Amino acid sequence: MKRLGLLRHAKSEWDDAVKRDFDRGLNTRGRRGAALMGEHVVAEDISWGLALASPAARVRETLEFARLGLSPVFDERLYLASAETVVDVIGAKGSADEPEAILLVGHNPGLQETILNLVNPARENDLFREAAIKFPTASFAVLECAIDRWSDLKARCATLVHFARPRDLDPDLGPDH
Repeated sequence: MKRLGLLRHAKSEWDDAVKRDFDRGLNTRGRRGAALMGEHVVAEDISWGLALASPAARVRETLEFARLGLSPVFDERLYLASAETVVDVIGAKGSADEPEAILLVGHNPGLQETILNLVNPARENDLFREAAIKFPTASFAVLECAIDRWSDLKARCATLVHFARPRDLDPDLGPDH
């Protein structure tokens, strides 16, 4: 059994129309959300053997404000990656000493699509139904994958065992604020 954590970057800044999408950082609400979700991720007490991340500025800032105590491996392929690319990047991490738990920090729609593709329909639950509706900025999910090696990661091999959004922890970070 392997564990895959998915953390979407926090709310980004849209005020500067001159910046490239890749260079957009977090806004004030995003910094608050990243810090709150970082505390939540740490409280889950999962030993992440590897952290993979998109190199985009908003992902880097999410990691900075989340203070997870991890040294992520930044991978260009994870910038706006599709679910297929996410699975390919993770699957390539298979080795004799591969980690039991991987945290991937990136973007939508790829992260939400990864959940939709990996969860076995027979194991869909209330958490899955919530994540299927929307995977907002700074959301965090944990999938338990019924595999022995990351190279075996494929559709329908997982169960969503944890899903949290910033608004679940602080209503002021919800969509109406």
